[in-house]
Amino acid sequence: MADDIYNAFDFGFTAVDEQELEAVQAAAAQVETTSATADDLQQRLNNLYNAVQPLLNNLKANPDKSYIWWPNRAQKVEAFSDMLDSIYNGNG
Repeated sequence: MADDIYNAFDFGFTAVDEQELEAVQAAAAQVETTSATADDLQQRLNNLYNAVQPLLNNLKANPDKSYIWWPNRAQKVEAFSDMLDSIYNGNG
């Protein structure tokens, strides 16, 4: 009968000792760090995609033409390469 009274008033919590609490706090901190890292990597991936997609769209814009007129190609490619490096390294 006493067990029935205690089971009826279960408030949904249990007591933990200090070691269990520290383990939960450490796990929560690890989840937060991992989540921040995942968000950063997702943003970098989005930036990389958004950088490359216009290049690909421009390259396929006129498939019937045999040649691509691209003045200042070396400088433009170098600038694009620098931008990709920046995104890859997390600076852009």
